[in-house]
Amino acid sequence: MNFDYPHNALNGSVVAQKIVSAVASTIGNIPAALHEPSFSGNEWEYIKSCLDSTFVSSVGKFVDRFESDLASYTGAKYAVAVVNGTAALHIALLLAGVQRDEEVLMPSLTFVATANAVRYCGAEPHFIDCEMATLGLAPEPLREHLNTIAEIRSDACFNRQTGRRIRAIIPMHTFGHPVKMDELLRVAKDFKLTLIEDAAESLGSYYYGRHTGTIGLVGTLSFNGNKTITTGGGGAILTNDEALAKKAKHLTTTAKIQHPWSYEHDEVGYNYRLPNLNAALGCAQLEQLPAFLENKRKLYGRYKDSFTDIPGVHIVDEPAGCKSNFWLQTLQLDIGDLAFRNSILEATIAAGYMCRPIWTPMHKLKPYINCSRASLPVTDLLELQLINLPSSASLVKNT
Repeated sequence: MNFDYPHNALNGSVVAQKIVSAVASTIGNIPAALHEPSFSGNEWEYIKSCLDSTFVSSVGKFVDRFESDLASYTGAKYAVAVVNGTAALHIALLLAGVQRDEEVLMPSLTFVATANAVRYCGAEPHFIDCEMATLGLAPEPLREHLNTIAEIRSDACFNRQTGRRIRAIIPMHTFGHPVKMDELLRVAKDFKLTLIEDAAESLGSYYYGRHTGTIGLVGTLSFNGNKTITTGGGGAILTNDEALAKKAKHLTTTAKIQHPWSYEHDEVGYNYRLPNLNAALGCAQLEQLPAFLENKRKLYGRYKDSFTDIPGVHIVDEPAGCKSNFWLQTLQLDIGDLAFRNSILEATIAAGYMCRPIWTPMHKLKPYINCSRASLPVTDLLELQLINLPSSASLVKNT
């Protein structure tokens, strides 16, 4: 580690104040949320149009337009809008054939929705380590773990330790930084696994020219209020498979068979369709996405410059060959020390800057503490090293 100060409580406080000064020099001496939406386009016009039409629920022109615009922007052949990112993950898992008592591989360092969606299917999360370069699922440790615990039987992968089938793998693009998709796809192919992309945080991110969420069998997006664009709540399923897209729309519309008046449902479905009112907001937000992304990239550059002369910390960059949306700007500490990390959080929050640590890893949460897992040394270290800084696209205007 390249510290030029001894690591103790006193100097930890000194570094924390340097970090506060660096944030202030980047975004100004103003209170700042972690990530808040910006409504400076056609939001009011589109929402009023939606209200005037009276089509405010799950049917309407803005739903159709939002799905079409999403598909066009991401390059996916099909996009199906749903009520939130968790619902998108749930349906994506069902589309991938995940069944009760099967296992799904995922990073332990993710938002809890990834694991929750697996449990909605009656399946079990199986946690894998991350890597420093992407903050996401690490291909080589994954392969090594599978070489140890997995066996192929009847063209399917099984966990020798639990006896359960391992059906799928869900990489998550942490804070908008794409993971190593080509390597993960090779692992998935070699071990007969289906790959589902959790791209909830990465609208506007690209892996070697391909938009995240369009590389696996299916991908999912989130449009929560804290995402790069928002529909209030909301999410989407992306796929290039027409049959899967039709199935997704059917399942998310309570599995109702289309008929002029009859209510017939041919399987268990879900009331997951995105309301037209939310889609109206999304259409206006999507029009502004290029400007949001440009501002967030500028914010990243300014943070990087501001933190250059502070020893022992750095701003996380986008992975090689990738273009990140920089959803959340992330400060990484060179050491993993809980007291040191918390001293920085205390100082920045006291100064009015809403900073946050990364999520508690899934293997440490009560509902998932007994799930299967690989060795997780990088995950445990990153939990102590990562701090998200105020990241709203509108902050560039205040510099």
